[in-house]
Amino acid sequence: MGYDAFVFDNDGVLTRPTDREVLVEAIRAAFDEVGVVEPTSDEVETLLGPDIDSLRTVATDRELEPETLWAARERAAIQAQLEELKSGRKQSYEDVTALERLEEPTAIVSNNQHETIGNILDHCSLAPFDVWYGREPTLEGVERKKPEPYYLERAIDDLGVENPIYVGDSRVDVAAADALGIDAAFVRRDHRRGYELPTEPTYEIDSLAELRELPR
Repeated sequence: MGYDAFVFDNDGVLTRPTDREVLVEAIRAAFDEVGVVEPTSDEVETLLGPDIDSLRTVATDRELEPETLWAARERAAIQAQLEELKSGRKQSYEDVTALERLEEPTAIVSNNQHETIGNILDHCSLAPFDVWYGREPTLEGVERKKPEPYYLERAIDDLGVENPIYVGDSRVDVAAADALGIDAAFVRRDHRRGYELPTEPTYEIDSLAELRELPR
């Protein structure tokens, strides 16, 4: 049985990852917004990709509500990435044109904010997607991000398909697909040279153009 839908991660798959220093500066701006003028390097690093426990620890240490700190972080990250899109510094990969030749339904499921994915669709030349999910800018969104399959499962349910494949560029993408018992294609972009996967994906590809060669 061939795949009846293609679901994609975004950063590193459809668009180039946001420069790390852009996100670091956004997090520092968020700390400043909530009254923390000089966050430590560890605090900044934690907010780049926290779990709930690490986020709560930072907030408690700074006598802040976790929701307040996280909301400021998300606002700053959304705005910073929007500016990268508007300036043309954050762009789609050239091989995204291959998606125009897919006849099956397509979706995006990303650990980036839902609003940021909307901004990407507004500013990048991407084929239309039937469904797209980024995470909510809330503590619940942190808990639901990959490797949890929450948003991936929602997208598949919305598409109403039985045998989708998830296309990603990270360990958490493969893990989310495994959690739902669906196949995964790992795209080894330049930023993933030497990147090791603890679990083998169903396929490893170098370009989205190779998706046309998969079973259908």
